[in-house]
Amino acid sequence: MRKVLSLVLLAVMVFALAACGAPKAPVTNQSAGEKKEESSKSGEVTSITVAGNGGKIETLIRDEIAPKFTEETGIKVNYVAGLSGEIYSKLELQKDAPQIDVATFTPGDVIKAAGAGLAEQIDKSNFPNLNKMDQKYIYSDYGVPIFGYTVGIAYNTNIFKKNGWAEPTSWNDLYREEFKGKTAYPEVSNAWGHAAYYNLVMANGGDLENMDPAIDKLKEVAAISDTFYKNSTQLLPVIQQETAAVSILANYVVTDLADSNLPIKMIIPSEGAPLQSLTAVVVKNTPKKEAAEKFINFVITETSQEAVAGGGFYPVLEGVSLPEKYESVIGIKESDKVYTPDFNKIAEVHEMWIERFAKEVVPELGKKLK
Repeated sequence: MRKVLSLVLLAVMVFALAACGAPKAPVTNQSAGEKKEESSKSGEVTSITVAGNGGKIETLIRDEIAPKFTEETGIKVNYVAGLSGEIYSKLELQKDAPQIDVATFTPGDVIKAAGAGLAEQIDKSNFPNLNKMDQKYIYSDYGVPIFGYTVGIAYNTNIFKKNGWAEPTSWNDLYREEFKGKTAYPEVSNAWGHAAYYNLVMANGGDLENMDPAIDKLKEVAAISDTFYKNSTQLLPVIQQETAAVSILANYVVTDLADSNLPIKMIIPSEGAPLQSLTAVVVKNTPKKEAAEKFINFVITETSQEAVAGGGFYPVLEGVSLPEKYESVIGIKESDKVYTPDFNKIAEVHEMWIERFAKEVVPELGKKLK
C-alpha cells in the first residue's frame, strides 16, 4: 500500500510540473528588435545591434549601409529606431549589461553619454578612415561623426519671387517685417531653434553665456510670428502647405521637401552656421566592441558616405560630394562660413536659454499680427 501511495504522489508531482511548463527565461527590457543574437560557437561575432533615429536615417543605415557591411564582414546589423533621448535612456538602463553595441546621437547627447560613462573613448588607431575626414566635424573623443548637417534659413522661392522679396542673407533677416504671419520658426528647446537663436545672439554682439544683446531681436522674431514650433512634426506641415514663406531647418529636411517638388532653398547666413553631425558611439562595456568599431568605420568609407550624400546629408569624408540636384538647394559655397560649435558650453547654458526664452520672448508672440 505504501508503495502505491508513493507512486500516486510521484504522478501528482509530475503532473504539477507539466502544468507549470518549462522554466521561463528572465524578463529583460529588450524589445523584439533589440534581441541580441549569440556569437557563433567559435566565438566569432555574427551580429550587432545599432540604435539610432528613425525616418531617413534608419532607411540609410538599415537598407543601404548595413547590407553592404554584412556582405563584406558576415556580421548582421539589427537596427533599433528611436529618438536620441530615448536611446540615451536605454543605455542608462542597460549600463551594466549593454544590449546595444552602437548608438547614434546628436552632439549634445554624445557629450552627455560620455560624461555618464555610457560611451567608449575612441581609439583612433581602430578607425583609419578618420584620417580622411573633414576635421570640422570632429568635436569629441567619444564618438565618430557619420552624417553631416547644418541649420540655416530655408525659404519658399516661389513666395519670395511672387512678392519681390530679397533672399535672406543674415540671421537678422528672421524678423523682417514683410515676413509677418509667414514664419515657421522652432522654439529654443528644439535643436534647430537653439542653433539659429545662438547665432542671432552672436550676430548681435553676444555669446553663449550672454544672450542679452539679442533679447530684443528675439522679441521681434516673436512679434511677427503666430507661434513657435516644438518639433518638426508640428512645423513641416505648415511649410508643405506653403502657409509659411520662411523657416529654420536642417539641410536633410530641406532636401526631403525639395524631393517632394516644394520650391525651397536653404542659405547659410553671412554670420555663419553651425556644422554638426550625427555621431556614432561604441557603447561602453559592449562585448562586441571590435565588431561595433568595424561597423562605424564602414559607415565612414567612401561607398557609405556616397549613400549619406544621396540621402541629403553632408558627407563627412573629404572627396565625397553632394549629388548635383542638391547643390543648388543646400550646397555650402567656399565663401560660406561654417564652424564647429562649442557643444560643451551649449550643453551648460541650454536650460538657462530655455528659461529666458519662455519668460521674455514667448510672451511677445504675434504682437505685430494684431
